[in-house]
Amino acid sequence: MNGPALQDRPSASASWRIALPHTAAAVPVARALVRTALAELEHAADSDTAELLTAELVANAVEHTAGSGPIELVVELLPSGCQVEVHDPDPAPPGDLTKPRTTDPDPWQEHGRGLLLIRALSSSCGHRPTESGKAVWFRLPVIPAQRKSA
Repeated sequence: MNGPALQDRPSASASWRIALPHTAAAVPVARALVRTALAELEHAADSDTAELLTAELVANAVEHTAGSGPIELVVELLPSGCQVEVHDPDPAPPGDLTKPRTTDPDPWQEHGRGLLLIRALSSSCGHRPTESGKAVWFRLPVIPAQRKSA
């Protein structure tokens, strides 16, 4: 068999929801929470990619939304992979997340690549309105476990 057997995958979903401060300090906290969630359950989604994309979502929420209220991180582990959402108070859509950019990011600027990374590295991504603003999300699929050498 080339991939993990169905019984090797999590059979039920698990989820976490946590409020984070609306500051840059939320980024490393969110990365650590995603890493821990994926590692503790030995979930087979790529935790490095999940951490990177989570950091991008949280950084965008902190930088591009007004207010001092918390943002919310939601991590859901499913048999098919994981979904990460970041909820913020701004109802405006997140720029060019779901449509391709017409121009390349300026190579001399340090900003402008986060949503491009999310689109490129996730299996799907998007946003949806919530009662208090919006949720921006991405999904990563289960990846096959590496076979251990004998």
